[in-house]
Order: sequence, then C-alpha cells, then structure tokens
Amino acid sequence: MTLQIPDPEYFKALPSLLDRLAHSIKGTVRSDEASRTIFASDASAYQEMPLGVVTPEDKEDLITIVRFCQEHKVPLIPRGAGTSLAGQVVGSGLVLDMRRFNRILDFNKEAKWVTVEPSVIRNSLNDWLAPHGLLFGPETSTANRAVIGGMIGNNSCGMHSIVWGSTRDHLLACRAILADGSEASFQALAPEEFHAKRAEQTLEGSLYEMLYQELKSEQTRSDLEKGYPKASIRRRNNGYALDLLARSNIFTDGGPDFNMCKLIAGSEGTLCVLTEATLNLVEPLPPVIGVVAMHFEDSIESLKATLVALKYKPTSCELIGAFHVQQAMENNKINKFNTIARCSQWIIGAPESIIVVELADDSREAVERRAAALTAELAEKKMGYAWPLFFGEDVEKIWQLRRDLGGINSSKAGDIKPFEAIEDCAVDVEDQPAYVTELERILHREGVQFTHSAHAGDGELHTILFVNHKTQEGIASVRSVLEQVAKLVKRFRGSLSGEHGDGRLRAEFLPELLGDANYQLCKRVKSTFDASHIFNPNKIVDAPPMDVSLRYIPGEETPDLPTYFNWDKDQGLMRAVERCSGIGECKKVTSGLMCPSYMGTREEKDSTRARANILRGFLSRTDKANRYDHKEIKDILDLCLSCKGCKSECPAGVDMARMKAEFLQHYYDLHGSGLRPWLVAHFTTLMGLALPFAPLYNLFMGNRVLSAPVKLAAGFALDRSMPALCRLSFEKQYNREMPTTAKAMRKVHLFCDEFTNVNDAHIGMATVHLLTRLGYEVVLLRNKESGRSSLSQGFVKRAKLFADSNVAAFGDIVSEDAPMIAVEPSTIACFKDEYPDLVAPDLRVKAKALSKNSLMFEEFIAREMDAGHIGPEHFTQEAKEVRVHVHCHQKSISSSDLVVKVLSLPENYHVSEIPSSCCGMAGAFGYEKEHHALSMTIAEQILLPAVREADESVIIAASGTSCRHQIKDGAKREALHSAEILLQALKI
Repeated sequence: MTLQIPDPEYFKALPSLLDRLAHSIKGTVRSDEASRTIFASDASAYQEMPLGVVTPEDKEDLITIVRFCQEHKVPLIPRGAGTSLAGQVVGSGLVLDMRRFNRILDFNKEAKWVTVEPSVIRNSLNDWLAPHGLLFGPETSTANRAVIGGMIGNNSCGMHSIVWGSTRDHLLACRAILADGSEASFQALAPEEFHAKRAEQTLEGSLYEMLYQELKSEQTRSDLEKGYPKASIRRRNNGYALDLLARSNIFTDGGPDFNMCKLIAGSEGTLCVLTEATLNLVEPLPPVIGVVAMHFEDSIESLKATLVALKYKPTSCELIGAFHVQQAMENNKINKFNTIARCSQWIIGAPESIIVVELADDSREAVERRAAALTAELAEKKMGYAWPLFFGEDVEKIWQLRRDLGGINSSKAGDIKPFEAIEDCAVDVEDQPAYVTELERILHREGVQFTHSAHAGDGELHTILFVNHKTQEGIASVRSVLEQVAKLVKRFRGSLSGEHGDGRLRAEFLPELLGDANYQLCKRVKSTFDASHIFNPNKIVDAPPMDVSLRYIPGEETPDLPTYFNWDKDQGLMRAVERCSGIGECKKVTSGLMCPSYMGTREEKDSTRARANILRGFLSRTDKANRYDHKEIKDILDLCLSCKGCKSECPAGVDMARMKAEFLQHYYDLHGSGLRPWLVAHFTTLMGLALPFAPLYNLFMGNRVLSAPVKLAAGFALDRSMPALCRLSFEKQYNREMPTTAKAMRKVHLFCDEFTNVNDAHIGMATVHLLTRLGYEVVLLRNKESGRSSLSQGFVKRAKLFADSNVAAFGDIVSEDAPMIAVEPSTIACFKDEYPDLVAPDLRVKAKALSKNSLMFEEFIAREMDAGHIGPEHFTQEAKEVRVHVHCHQKSISSSDLVVKVLSLPENYHVSEIPSSCCGMAGAFGYEKEHHALSMTIAEQILLPAVREADESVIIAASGTSCRHQIKDGAKREALHSAEILLQALKI
C-alpha cells in the first residue's frame, strides 16, 4: 500500500489543519517555506518538501500528533539527527522533530543497562556513562551527533562491530506509540508471556497474534532462511528482521526468548514511534590501544590481508580508500592545519588502500607483540608495503580521518559528487575479496568512478560512486550499477544494506533480494502495525523508484551567480554551497568549534547544514529577478557567527562565513544595510574620530546610564560593556618609542591592525618590546584597516577596497624572511584567507604570496622556535599554570596546538587549552541586543565556567580582543594576549 494524498482540496485545508494541531500541543508546528526547505533533505541524495515540521514537547504531545495524523491520514516522518544516507527521513508528510526527547531516564550499573529517550546523542550518553566504567558499544561515524532513536531505526553498527555488534544486539526493551495512539512496551518474553500477549484485544496484542500466525508456518520460516542473508553476516538490514524472530523459542527449539525489539531495530520509523529505549552496556576496551596502518597498492590484496589480520583478534578493522587518501593530501597542500590534514600526516606514499587494524590489550608490550606478529606474517606473504604502528593521540587522529570519510567524499569541487547507492553492501568476510573482484568488474564495465571504504573486518563495504547528479546519464548509471549489484549481493547471500538501511534508496530491490514471499510478508507486517501507512510511508515497502525525488533535478542548469569574492576554485558560489552533503558534522555539541550557534540553541535551523540547505534551495530555484533577493536567506544566516569553524572542521570544507558575507553584500545592494551594520562596519573609522576624546568617551560609554541611549539607538545590548579607547593610539606610541635592538639579525613586519591601534595599544607595544628584546627588528606596517569589521557585516565591497590597497602596499615588502604578523588574529586572517579571493584579478598573485607570508603571532613564534631562534633559555624558570582560549580564526586557519606550544616556551609553564567553541562574542555579535543572550549561552557552555573555576594564580590567555572582552564581562577576569604573557616571562 502506498499512502496517497486524497485530492487537491486536502492541500487547501492543510493550513487550518496544522493550525488546529499547533493549538492542541505544547510544542510547535512550522509550515513556512524556510522550515520545510531545511527539513526537505538529509545526508542522502534525496529531497522532498514536507508538509511541515512538528516538534512535540512531551509524550502527551506525541500521542496527540499520532492521533491527528491517523485521523487526517497525514504521513508522519520521525527524524533524529537527519544523517541517514538512504532518504529515510525525506518525504512529503509531516516531519516529526524528536529533539526534545533527550533525557537519560534510568540506569543500573550492576545489570549494565540504561534507559534513554530517543534523541539522546550516542557520544553524550557515553560521556555520561564514562565515570561508571560502561558505554554503549555501537558507534557510527556520526556518533558525535547521531541519536539513539536513529541508530535503532537504522540498526547502526560502526567501527567496532567486530566486538560490539549492532544496535539491535543491544536493544533490550523499548516503549513506543503505535498507529492508533496507544502505548506499547516491547521486551523479551518467555513463551507463556508471548502467548498471553497475543491474546490481548489491543493493537499491540494483534501484532503478536499476526506474527505468530505467520511465523508458525514451517514453509514461511524456510523461505526466510533461504531468502534472507546468511546467518554469519552480522550486518543485515534488508527488510524487517523477521528471520531473527523466526529463530526465537516460540518457533525454534533452543532459541532465545521472543523480543519485538529485534523487529523494531532496523524498521526506520515505519512501524511505531519510540519514546524510550533500554540499552545493554559494555565495558570499555582494554586500556592500551595500538593501530597498525597497513598500506597496500591493491584493494583486493588489502581485503585478503584483512583475513590475516582477523587471526590476531583486532577490535576494529577498517579500510580507507585511494580517493580519501588523495583528498587528504590535497587538504595538506591547502591548509595543513585543518582537521583532515592534521589527521592524515601518518599516510606513507600513495596507497590504493589502507587497512587500519586496532589492537587493544592490557599493556603496550602486549600490543607491540601482536602487531609484530601480524606485520611479520604480512611481510612473509608479501602483502602491503608499510605497516606502521601508532599509539596515543595518533590513534585518535587516524580514527577521526576514518570518521570524516563521508564528508571527504563531497570535498572535491564540481558537479561530480558521491552517490551513496551501493555503499552499504555486506557479505561474509570470507567472501569479501571475491565479491569486490566482481563488483569492480561491474564498475569498470559501466565506466563509473568509485572509491572504497569499509568495515572490512565485518564484511561491510562502503563503495561510493562518483557521478554527475545533474544529468540523466549520471543517474541512469547509478540505477544500472545498483540493479547489477543487487543481483551480485543476492548471489553471495549478502545484504544490500548492512547498517544504513533500505530507506527509499534500496527498498525497490527488496522483492528480488528477499524473494517475493518474504517481501509480501514484510508488507503484511507494515499493514498490521500501521494499517493507514502514516508512519514514514514508502520506506522499506511500497517504495517509489530509487531515482525520483532527488536533490538535483537532472537537466536543471546550475545558476551562475554574480559574486564579489572569486569562487573559481569551487566553480562558482552555487557549487561551493553544494559541497554540503548534509552529513551534519555541524550538529556535534560536545567538542570542536563548529557550530557555536547550534551548540547554543540545538535548533536545526541554526546549523551550518540548514544554512546550506536554504542557500541551495532559494538561490537555485526562485522566480525572483535577483536570486539574492530572499529575506529567508538573510534570516537563516543571522545566527552565523562567522567563526570559520566549518571551513576547517566540515570534512567537505564548507565556508559559511564567506557565503554569509557574499550574500549580505548583494542583499544590501538591493535593500540597504540599516544603521547598526553600517556602524559596526565603520567601527574603527568612528573610533579613530573619537580617539582625541578618549577620556570623555570612556567615561561616557563606561557608565551604564549615560551609555544607554547610545546603545539603544545603535541596537546594542544594555548589559554589554563597550570596549574602551586608548589614550594614545598604538601607531603613535610606536612612533614615539621606536624600540630597537643593536643586535637585530632578523626582521618582522607588524601590521598595525585597527583594533590594536585604538583599543589594545598596550598589547601592541608588548609585542614590539618582546620581539625587540628577542633580537628582532620590528617594522610597523600601517596602511588601511584589514576589513574584518566590514566582512563580518557583509560590506564586501568596502573590504575589497582595503584588500586591494593593503596588497598593493605590502606585497613587495613582506617576504618569507621578513613576514608580517598582527596582534589581533581576525585581522591577519583577512590576509591569510579572504584577500586572495577578494582582490582585483591583477593583484591575485601578489595576494597569494602575501597570504603565505602573513602569520598569526603564535605561528611566527612557533616558526622561530623550530628554527632555533627562540628557546626556553630566554624565559623564566618560574612555574605557572596557563589556561588558554584560542580564537576561532586561529582554530580554523591556523592551529590551537601552536598557541599551546608557544605559551609553553617557559619550560615550567603548564599550559592547557580550554576545550571551548567560539567565545560567543564573535566581533559585534555579542554586542547586538538580540544576540546577547545567545552569546552568553555559548560562552557559558565551557569557556566561562572554566575561567571561573581557575584559581586566581592561573593565567588566563586569549589572543582575540573579543574573546578577552567576553571573559571580562562574563567571568570578571582579565585575560592576557600571548605576547603579554611571554613578555612577563622574558628574562633577557
């Protein structure tokens, strides 16, 4: 049965129906175009506009919603993190946003179980469990944002399935809302309990009765055993897991108790809506973990070597393919500090395939013995060419690269993009080499580009196809390959879906894979659970063809938009937006920089993915004469802090900060900017005019009452203090003192940035004195401001004037031997990052050279340390503790590690980084009245509590002027710039 919308009159009545629903629940209902566009896609190739988005506040809301959908035959699509790859949460119904169901409800340490709501994030759960010495084992590559409900829906497995299996293996019990709005509890039932259940005159009882009547047939059970994947294949997610129920003790002597959870896991929200799940917990791996990175020149050989590796009882055995290696190497060339580059330094040569083998044991010696035996056997069999062994931080870097492969797939510019179609095939691990040999024959015959990654130790191969989604030929090639691979998987008695699910991608092929009798049984199961097919219809059963409702319409032209930045390396702005594949790395909440606004609100609309969805949707398909003329885009970009976190932490390298600036300039061209953006963009100019009256300005703006009218008129928060002006600009202080050293052997240029010049002149002078005493000639460069304030507010044309002037002025002065640095990280970031793509065409070569030789202050010091010019001998022996918050732009286009390294120059300074995201100030963001509360929420997550907890003797370090201001306002502590700290510690 395919759920059909009754007739056009239905849509006319829909607004009033949704309005009625909104008034009957405590949660929210949204049906505006922007909200629907945000939820129209997931991490798959599919896109379909939903009717709306409903967010229940509690279980009572959820029951009301289900009954509403049942009454009006409205499809309901449960959604967690939206990272599914088979289109599971894409559809034309009402999206059920479950994010409020995020509590840990119960825990039993002795019995090793925990009960959670479905929107608890997997990694957050394990953080909570860590003090108890337990964890939830299955771990997807998206575990830092994937929720338990989604993992149950897809029966997720992850990188350690060799030892921890699948989510289904750990789902002990669950509670759910059924299609009639009733609540059911599912758990293991002894035979007498099972038979009592099926006698109940409820929908829940009818489920047990139907399954009993179906599965008691010996013929049915025989069909299931023959049609479903081999029992040896642990990763199995085609259709409903009826074969597992048939093995229970109700139907098979000696089997386990019947547990409906086996069926619920992997059902993709098509049978019921989960409200609680009780999960089995496991103990962590042994304390010492080593990784052998086996490098191969042939992918088939690597899979044969996997069989060798399995003899040594690894806890994980993962494959990284050639494409991922190549893209990682490209990242190294572009920005050696971004996440992918930092996590790929260990790769030797240009392997066709890498198998990462994890060995866990009680001691390093034990791991080394097992690794030595493994590598000796591989060498003897002439398998591979390098087998380095890694421990400690290097292990996490390798696993981070493995987790980021999905994003790396989308990191190449152009219209050739990954299509996940055969990326989830699982076969018996012994069959894997033969299967891949035949698979590659198909792919070569079809002429399709591809790459492999794999959970090789468990027989799961993620083969990614690269095609042009925008052409009929590209989509036709995917269909052709999928049709052939479905037959190939069937021949090996494997599973076309090992952990990513059928969704709307592979469900079309289930009759062939399972056999018609088994498929019809799956359909009867669906109809018994959900007679009206309101729960996530047309997934698993009754699916439409796999090549409809795609994100890109084949044959549709990609708009060539006029831009102020040069987007040539992405082949235009639209293709830069299209880097976002929807994998949702921007939705992580417990680590990293990206995305601070999402971390603060936990609203999908405030994620980088949502912004990309809106940009793609409104810029590509519009009836406006000017494609930029959309307030919806302006609104979605409002909470982007321009931190640049996505530029480095998104595996696909989405640069939302630049996209925001680009869009805002075009929007201002049409509608004007308004007063406050203009004031912020011209901030340093205005401050320069006020500088002669600094004492009066500081007195006036430092008084809450006197400054209130100005703040109100400008749109600034009354609770936010304003930065004070220097009595004498940095430039004038430098010219007055002109510090020199008689033995200067090296030269460094110090850009007189606009913030240091008028607000932080004392830090500018500290930098000059430090470098001079260390033996450097410090030459102050002063021309135009960097343009950071203008870029942050979308005044790109104004910033371009500064960029052209500064590149022309400094391009022939600054060199590798005499680089340029700045006190304020965000200003030198303009030279490093934006200028090469912002200046006039005739200045681009010069801008690229200047970019290369423009360094953050800490970058320069670290470079000089490496060269032996600066060392611990120059600094005090006194012991001190330093806690450092690193500026966003340092994290994104430089490195936090360098900041820690530089502050550790005094050899008895104990330096640790505060693992915070953005400080929340983000230039003017934290001053703006409507953003002040969110600014403080972001800061209160990690940064401000860490500062408050620090003893008064601890030095708080922050190189960004906004960061220091946020710390002062929020924690009442004075943070110091790295230059000030080193100057205080200097002993020469």
